[in-house]
Amino acid sequence: MTAMADQDSLFDEPTPPALPAAAPLAERMRPQRLDEVIGQAHLLGPGRPLRMAIEGGRLHSMILWGPPGVGKTTLARLAAAAVDARLFVLSAVLAGVKDIREAVEAARDERRRGRASIVFVDEVHRFNKAQQDAFLPHVESGLFTFIGATTENPSFEVNSALLSRATLHVLQPLGPDELHGLLAKACRTLAAPPLTCDAAQRLVAQADGDARRLLNAIENVAALAGPVTGIDAAAVDRTLGEMARRFDKDGDQFYDAISALHKSVRGSDPDAALYWLARMLDGGADPRYVARRLLRMASEDIGLADPRALRLALDAAEIYERLGSPEGELALAEAAVYLAVAAKSNAVYEAWGRAREFVRRDGTRPVPMHLRNAPTRLMKGLGMGEGYRYAHDEPEAFAAGQTYMPEGVAPPPFYEPRPRGLEARIADKLAEWRSRDEQAGNPR
Repeated sequence: MTAMADQDSLFDEPTPPALPAAAPLAERMRPQRLDEVIGQAHLLGPGRPLRMAIEGGRLHSMILWGPPGVGKTTLARLAAAAVDARLFVLSAVLAGVKDIREAVEAARDERRRGRASIVFVDEVHRFNKAQQDAFLPHVESGLFTFIGATTENPSFEVNSALLSRATLHVLQPLGPDELHGLLAKACRTLAAPPLTCDAAQRLVAQADGDARRLLNAIENVAALAGPVTGIDAAAVDRTLGEMARRFDKDGDQFYDAISALHKSVRGSDPDAALYWLARMLDGGADPRYVARRLLRMASEDIGLADPRALRLALDAAEIYERLGSPEGELALAEAAVYLAVAAKSNAVYEAWGRAREFVRRDGTRPVPMHLRNAPTRLMKGLGMGEGYRYAHDEPEAFAAGQTYMPEGVAPPPFYEPRPRGLEARIADKLAEWRSRDEQAGNPR
């Protein structure tokens, strides 16, 4: 970053309408009016609050949260132009506290001239707490309107103090129809050769909701295409190569995808489970992490309704360790399908939670004397182990009437098996044992 003497190289004004032909297509096609914005109808449609605020000159500090290429920077520029405000652009990748101070001083100069200011911070999540806090007093005083853009979840990446002073607007990826419309407009701008339907579908799929990626792609493809032969799907593949799908191995998309996989397994949908498993592995997720989550699903959502599920999930994890990718991924897929179609029960999961909560709230009760270990004569003389009945010496290996909880503890049953899979048989056996305890005069 340069000093404030070179202010124009530090802070960008809204992009002028006239750009040289050599400028990237995405910059040449950047909307100059709200009506030219493609997508984000939930924010910019007629009567929507953000559109009304921009058109009415009643701007507020805001956080724009959305994936790349959906118009966050464009919205900041259009907002500044709508209210004739000076736009100061900072990139959190490069800027520091010094640059923030310079922006504040520049905004004070604009106020003295009677002009409003907007400070736009791209990738605001990359600023640390001290850097984000530097904006707070000036946002509160109204020195400038703050607009932050982020691809990361603001709940985790933006300070709560700054987030509380700004309105959050969530931007969505562009849909296929919106991207097809943008592609047609780009082809007219480029005077590109004819485009086949398959090529257009390939370009839209390759863009994956990102307008900038789509415009860069068609610009590259059109530059290499023959003027007569046109552009087909093969030309797109030759130019762009393998499609890069949107997936963040460390952010919300990662946790959303694993949540979708877990819920698909829990909901007994093997096709959806395979889809989300493929999405995660295709996006670069560590297969070992996925294997650990499959183990969690087997114990949390299937449990004793089908105890084989846990063993199969563990086998899949071990097989992946031996084979690696891609061969070992088949074992993970097999485990995911089995877990999805297995009988479901979270009875053990809930029972464990109830038991832990009971122990947390209850005192440290002594172990009953008949359950204590008594390896020495002295301990036996003190009554330890006295009255204990060895279950294997009892009919059907069950000591009817024998108690195992601390004295005076009668919690509600922690474990309540579901009437599904093996747990249905477990429920019948527990009912039989309770009946025998009651007959022995000591119900559980």
